[in-house]
Amino acid sequence: MTAKAAIRQEAESLFAAFRAEGAVPVETDILQTAETLLDLYGEDIRARAYVTTDPLRGEMMLRPDFTVPVVQAHMAHGAEPARYCYMGEVFRKQDSPGTRANEYLQVGFELFDRTAPEQADAQVFALFARLLAPLSLRAATGDIGILMAAVRGLSTTDRRKAALLRHIWRPNRFRALLDRFSGRAPMPAARAALLDHLQKDSPEALTRAAGTLVGLRSPEDIAARARALIDDAATPPIAAPEAALLYDLLSLQAPARAALNHLRGITPMLPAIAPAVDRFAARLDALDRLGTDTETLPFEASHGRTSLEYYDGFVFSFHAADPSLPPVASGGRYDALTAVLGQGRSIPAVGGVIRPGLVARLKGSV
Repeated sequence: MTAKAAIRQEAESLFAAFRAEGAVPVETDILQTAETLLDLYGEDIRARAYVTTDPLRGEMMLRPDFTVPVVQAHMAHGAEPARYCYMGEVFRKQDSPGTRANEYLQVGFELFDRTAPEQADAQVFALFARLLAPLSLRAATGDIGILMAAVRGLSTTDRRKAALLRHIWRPNRFRALLDRFSGRAPMPAARAALLDHLQKDSPEALTRAAGTLVGLRSPEDIAARARALIDDAATPPIAAPEAALLYDLLSLQAPARAALNHLRGITPMLPAIAPAVDRFAARLDALDRLGTDTETLPFEASHGRTSLEYYDGFVFSFHAADPSLPPVASGGRYDALTAVLGQGRSIPAVGGVIRPGLVARLKGSV
């Protein structure tokens, strides 16, 4: 059997397992409209998508993922509740040659159900764990929703909270912003120099003095941005106790039940996370009922922050012992994505994907 045939056989086996769970098979176009969808994937996928231009349809891209087009189709025509599965190639550029392919098969499962979201999270995770059990993979879990709730609950300006939320998927940039907003790091030198100039002249005067405009921003846009910088410079630092709790949350790594106890302990000092922590607890109870040992299940509060940017709650992945390999499977909750694509309508949703090529490789089939 050729390598491609072995991978295809593994994909069809996984696809059949998802169908046996009541999932309806769906297909999506390989060539997708890029303009709207690229913004939903986030910075990493935007940089790695194969993009082209069609004279009639505008900017197009080779499918980098199934979830977004599946959600788009469901929000346009789907009934509730719904389960979908799919199998096909996805395409992503790679920065350097190595173990990561530019084109590979992906098999996935998506669950849309508004009755019990935490139970749905547990069902998807347990299903993937069962299918991948023969490979003895390492599981990793997290919850983007807890970190988002912590940021939204900070006692600072909406502008600063929006900046932190926008960069939550870029850990280094997020940490740099938090350091600056909490007073742990000085203002960047270029920004400090600009503010010094703005104390002497108006934004409009500085714009005129700079000469011919270059770029897409209008003088009004530039002036508004300058005033935002002035306002931000006058904003007091995030209070030290709040900042310390957020730093603590970013570094939290523990078995899931121990992590829950820790989160319960800090919730009185960061009450905005209470609903997200309650959802975490309900999810762990649901996982226990389905046979997952949450006393040993790994949890990292920051897990998933470098993956697809549409996740906004529970996230998970399964990893081989070889750290050079990408996750064999990954997934999570993406409720906000359904609201964006639903144009006013939304439904809780969770799903995940498996790379059958890696499954076949770990089984020794290729």
